[in-house]
Amino acid sequence: MIVRSLADVDGTDADVHAETWRSRRIVLAKDGVGFSFHETVLYAGTETSMWYANHIELVHCIEGEAEVTNDETGETHLITPGSLYLLNGHEKHTVRPKTDFRVLCVFNPPVTGREVHDENGVYPLVTEESAPA
Repeated sequence: MIVRSLADVDGTDADVHAETWRSRRIVLAKDGVGFSFHETVLYAGTETSMWYANHIELVHCIEGEAEVTNDETGETHLITPGSLYLLNGHEKHTVRPKTDFRVLCVFNPPVTGREVHDENGVYPLVTEESAPA
């Protein structure tokens, strides 16, 4: 059994900050459960374009609101508490938070916690076996 709190993650390598968001990566590939789980806050008034070419991501809103646009189709959705979006087709997308947007995210395959978005908004596929120590 794994028991972990956000306080356990705060200030560690699993507490990742970027210009438009903060992600606390609570369950990672090293935990060996087949997915990773994060709490992420995207900041109000920002815009973040992403493309998880190597991962499926589920994003469940627990606070705030944002528009998410499927950059491939132009379709836009308002995401509010209780709503989720699932990037089951590796869609390129852009998130525009109207307020601070707090979400719970599940990634498959799991991330190691050391990934950063590249110039295309993609996380590389890094496994615990291939990750630098």
